[in-house]
Amino acid sequence: MRFILFLCALFVSTSAFADLSVSGINIPSMKMFAGKSLMLNGAGTREKFWMDMYVGALFVSKKNRDAQSIIHADEPMAMELTIVSSLISSDKMSDAVEEGFEKSSKGNTSSLRSRIDQFKGFFKEKIKKGDVFTMIYETGKGLTVLRNGNKSGTIPGLDFKKGLFGIWLCDEPADKDLKKALLGS
Repeated sequence: MRFILFLCALFVSTSAFADLSVSGINIPSMKMFAGKSLMLNGAGTREKFWMDMYVGALFVSKKNRDAQSIIHADEPMAMELTIVSSLISSDKMSDAVEEGFEKSSKGNTSSLRSRIDQFKGFFKEKIKKGDVFTMIYETGKGLTVLRNGNKSGTIPGLDFKKGLFGIWLCDEPADKDLKKALLGS
């Protein structure tokens, strides 16, 4: 009997840290970002017109299902987008970023304008299926953006991080089902 209980406990503890596969993209339960080990909070697919556009994965230092506390947290976290559609273009990504910041900030983008434009610049090069965009927030440093592991740049400010993570987690997110998935729901 003890052995069966041990096996059940072992299965539950290892399945809590199991990797996840979303739309054919394998996502680890833990990942290193800027020297910090972060755990997968949740992952899902951004859909538009019933087509998968990208897989989003949210990594945090401590699992959290409260979107507002994640948005406002001044602690290390990362959002990773893996492009799964050849329909995503640089222009479409730029438009989506603009719309996302408008909704996330409730139209108050003036204080973020130059940083939003800088961020959109990271998507100017042709986007291809399989590209991975990683956005890593570090306390006191800001948000570093990687494209396929290569640094595109760093944007300062907790306010910018709040607006960016709000694209997926605010009250009017880019995709409601993706928001639920990122929150582990």
